[in-house]
Amino acid sequence: MVTSHRTRSRRLLYVFFGILLLTALPAAAQGASPASRTMTPEDVDSLRRVSEVAISPDGMHIAYTLWVPRDPWKEENGPAWSELHVVGNNGESRPFITGEVSVQDISWTPSGEAIAFRSQREGDDETALYTIALAGGEARRLASHATGIRDYSFNGDGSRLAFLAREEGPDDKLKDKGFNAEVFEENDRFVHIYVQNLAGDSNDEPKALEVEGSATELHWSPAGNRLAVALAPTPRIDDNYTSRKVHVLDADSGEVVTRFDNPGKLGPVAWNPTGTHLAFISAEDANDPSAGRLMVGDVAAGTFENVLPHYPGQVDDLGWLTDTKLVFLGSEGVWTSFGRVGSNGYAHRDLIPAAGNPAWTALSISPNGPRAALIGETPGHPPELFRWVADQEAERLTNSNPVLDEIRLAEQEVVTFEARDGMKIEGLLIRPLDEQEGTRYPLILTVHGGPESHHRNGWLTSYNAPGQLAAAQGYAVFYTNYRGSTGRGVEFSKVSQADPAGAEFEDLIDAVDHLIEIGLVDQDKVGITGGSYGGYASAWGATYFTERFAASVMFVGISAKIAKSGTTDIPNEEYLVHARRWPWEKWDFMMERSPVTYVEQARTPILILHGEEDPRVHPSQSLILYRYLKLVGKTPVRLIWYPGEGHGNRKAAARMDYNRRMMRWFDHYLKGPGGEPPAHDIEWPQMADESDGADDTDDGESEAGE
Repeated sequence: MVTSHRTRSRRLLYVFFGILLLTALPAAAQGASPASRTMTPEDVDSLRRVSEVAISPDGMHIAYTLWVPRDPWKEENGPAWSELHVVGNNGESRPFITGEVSVQDISWTPSGEAIAFRSQREGDDETALYTIALAGGEARRLASHATGIRDYSFNGDGSRLAFLAREEGPDDKLKDKGFNAEVFEENDRFVHIYVQNLAGDSNDEPKALEVEGSATELHWSPAGNRLAVALAPTPRIDDNYTSRKVHVLDADSGEVVTRFDNPGKLGPVAWNPTGTHLAFISAEDANDPSAGRLMVGDVAAGTFENVLPHYPGQVDDLGWLTDTKLVFLGSEGVWTSFGRVGSNGYAHRDLIPAAGNPAWTALSISPNGPRAALIGETPGHPPELFRWVADQEAERLTNSNPVLDEIRLAEQEVVTFEARDGMKIEGLLIRPLDEQEGTRYPLILTVHGGPESHHRNGWLTSYNAPGQLAAAQGYAVFYTNYRGSTGRGVEFSKVSQADPAGAEFEDLIDAVDHLIEIGLVDQDKVGITGGSYGGYASAWGATYFTERFAASVMFVGISAKIAKSGTTDIPNEEYLVHARRWPWEKWDFMMERSPVTYVEQARTPILILHGEEDPRVHPSQSLILYRYLKLVGKTPVRLIWYPGEGHGNRKAAARMDYNRRMMRWFDHYLKGPGGEPPAHDIEWPQMADESDGADDTDDGESEAGE
């Protein structure tokens, strides 16, 4: 069990550092041989993680999905596979559906005899709903729709099913003739609610409910004939972000029984066991950048209240322990907690304290007893499956990356420093592996996006986050939860609004200065990177604050604020929780806070990377910065397009490419010769190995019992 112990990678001794240091190596906890090597890019490529959990109604079994990256050298390039596994009460994990599969949105049937999931399998034109028996065997298709099933929910006894599906589009015969013009934002395809009878020998055809709006999520009441549905005015992402409301519908007629006028953004929704109340996570108001307040609504009255009005953090996930008691996951700065509270707001207490435990990211609670499945990560491992019973400590059940047992990891610690105006700012520092006292190291400052997001004291290494990979190569890596981050209450998350690149960016500069002052960082070898809003920070650091940064890697970032507002698919969200003004209300200010304004003074070598199909931050944001810097000609700049990628890379090859380009850029300008950019091609050792023969492993789909 790895819950309150962490292993210091240099000495492989069990040491608990309280809230100052938390580093874990599963190998030591399991008595494995000492780690002997450092992390490589190939290790980052192959890291697996638990991505969904669902505990059975009796609490004896836990279904989970395992995210498995593809190997484009051996299989078709694409997003990671998602496998289905089940852990029994004995703690042993059993593979159910593995290989080249994509299992998502798992849940248990009400009887607990089978696991339901969405997938597009052989013979499916679109994503369908399947079940697979706990006893094993082949999966059975339960329901399908011409446009695919998006979300689903069973009624209390499993005799009926509700699901969401998008309405069908126009006939494609005209498109086949070349008439493929698109009318922008006037041909929305709404998502409708369907109800289907599952009883009897053959299933009835699903019936569409006539409901105004576009549905995004639904939950059948465990007691009764009602559906809780999140409805937005249109299916556009902007409305999904800002305007979804919780409705309670009659499952036969579609009549609206109750509508909760929840403000701003909306998170998860859950019924209590008797169907009298709904709990949901909502924003505090329309300008709250994140859904993080725990609300409980009375279905009969149509009223709701914030049951944790003074909670200093952010509620991330929830479930009902009993008819009047809730459990929830909460972010509290860089920590997360697992707590309980009465539906009336009383008796709040921690079931698992925040500091010193894994960072929890998902929760599934059993309706028949105080048992829960959790997804948790630590500085020593990516997300894994944990089990909690009553008031015991959470028990880790999976070790999805045994390769980490042989890798030496650097120390990770929580750092709190004082910004120039006196505000306390938190960050997470990964120290250089094999750090020598008195030596100064190059720094990679990693900036999260949003800014309605935050870094947790968990696993901080991925294809676009240098983390342990950079630490193994002699870098210090720092992650700052600058003002505007979530996890510290609504006021803290709002304090940076209407001031882009203002005090929030001063927090980043103050973080760098703090690391220089304590003697860790070489002030002439500081790099900055991040995606989305973190990409904006990377562009701002390379232009406005060019004298502070020796290298920058900008990913799907913002460079021209006026154009950003006019090209994004979330303009209202941008206005409500970020800018708080329209560009035409203050053109000069928007230009003043745009990195492109300062291209003439820029001297920081910048690598710019962007998905060509990004709807959130239009690719032109990267193109314009690249073009202007290239025309000025005073600093190295390179632009990388990723065809078929959006706001972040999903496919394996694009992730692998990004990781290597990022690290090569930093190596060249923070540790290497600098000057002209490194070669634009990447040398792949795997290309030389392709002629060694085909891989003879079976990568096909397999199911339990076959």
